[in-house]
Amino acid sequence: MDVTPHAVVRVSCGRSRREGLATAGLTTTGLLAVVVTLAIIALFIEGSVPFFREVQLGDFVEGTRWAPLHEPASYGILPLVGATVVTTGIALAVAMPLGLLSAVFLSTYAPSSVRRILKPALELLAGVPTVVYGFFALRFVTPLLQGFIPALGFWNGLSAGLVMGVMIVPYVASLSEDVLYAVPRSLWEGSYALGATRFETVVRVVVPAALSGLGAAFILAMTRAVGETMIVALAAGRTPTWPPDPTQPLLTLTTAIVNIATGDHEATAFIWSAVFAIGLLLFLTTLVLNTVSYLVIRRFRERYA
Repeated sequence: MDVTPHAVVRVSCGRSRREGLATAGLTTTGLLAVVVTLAIIALFIEGSVPFFREVQLGDFVEGTRWAPLHEPASYGILPLVGATVVTTGIALAVAMPLGLLSAVFLSTYAPSSVRRILKPALELLAGVPTVVYGFFALRFVTPLLQGFIPALGFWNGLSAGLVMGVMIVPYVASLSEDVLYAVPRSLWEGSYALGATRFETVVRVVVPAALSGLGAAFILAMTRAVGETMIVALAAGRTPTWPPDPTQPLLTLTTAIVNIATGDHEATAFIWSAVFAIGLLLFLTTLVLNTVSYLVIRRFRERYA
């Protein structure tokens, strides 16, 4: 069948219009994400201004007493930061080895039939509501740990951190498994050809080749742990202590926001400005972690022809 020049022109014009609409849609979506991010930053900064007019930055950053409702009021953030660091550290101590080992098993040792079943099952853990994890930590993990640690409080940072680590295992495992699976098969086969065992290939070849992606996965998991709310609010308690003791109740940054937001305070009360100050600190922490993730990827990224 002959194709006339007019038909070719119509097809070309229709394709150009579709390409233009697709480009415009993607550009709009990208700009919308930027606008929303800038709006959030502006909201945090504007809401924090009244707080920092009354509270010195040094007292906020270096203070070791958080008592916004007492007289005299104190807004030292170190107890909250210390509690967040402790629970996040415990969570990462659980999630990093378990997640990496799970990823190695799925990408190297598991048959394809087993992998197709185990990976979705593992990722289902990420869909469990965090409030369920919180009650699990409070009603099961804490009594279990008290059998080994009699001094462990009913609310404590240890059980919250352990369960939070279990919660972020799927994030680490899924991301790490995708990274390991993406390593070119030529590296695997070259290592086997030189006489290396499967374990030696993973440890000495595959993991170093995937180091940038693994580092990014760990940092993203850390970001998820820093921002977790319900587990620490239910299981860690709401008592600001310095220095932080994981066997005793702790008050994290996110739990402090929950305390203020669910308290009987008017929206115009000064204490609400503390919410924006804490939120700004959390935002800056997340920004730093994401920046570090980007730098890690750039620094250790391997390029393959």
